[in-house]
Amino acid sequence: MAPLVHGFDPPERFVAGTVGPPGQRTFFLQARSGARVVSVALEKQQVQALAERIDELLDEVMASGTNEGVIPAVAPLGLDDSAPLEQPIEEEFRAGTMTLSWDPDDERVVIEVFPFTEAAVVTPDQVDEDFEEPEPDEVFLVRLDAGPARAFAKRAEQVIEAGRPSCPFCGNPVDPEGHLCVRANGFRRRDP
Repeated sequence: MAPLVHGFDPPERFVAGTVGPPGQRTFFLQARSGARVVSVALEKQQVQALAERIDELLDEVMASGTNEGVIPAVAPLGLDDSAPLEQPIEEEFRAGTMTLSWDPDDERVVIEVFPFTEAAVVTPDQVDEDFEEPEPDEVFLVRLDAGPARAFAKRAEQVIEAGRPSCPFCGNPVDPEGHLCVRANGFRRRDP
């Protein structure tokens, strides 16, 4: 059976956003075209990796000189999007595997997000075994021009940075009431 495709080619809006206070945030990818909105939950690290890889991919395409269109080096100012996620947020699925590619024919970034499944988890003792990933039931497919892709990456980085500050010693997040830092002899740092 063919998977259900939540496709946006291109979306009117494609953003990363969060719900909840820092330290308890749930991250989402959200695409909208007209009244149709699709939201997919994912981990903070997945948002960060996707934003970094989009910028790297566009930089690689720019350096190759094979594209005919103009790829902006940074997010165009007119594409900034600081609005909150569309409400109500109805999670289609939790993200597992994601793929990212460049379509040279349409000159677009192609993002595919597949649902997380326990069957796709490989344990360390299974690494050398032949593994066939199960066919997904659905896929979130977004195709973006270079400018909106850069704008997505910029917003995603801002969303990530809006969380808890990092400890200067261990790099772990610091809660408002402080945190136990093993690099600072396990003592909780307090503001004066």
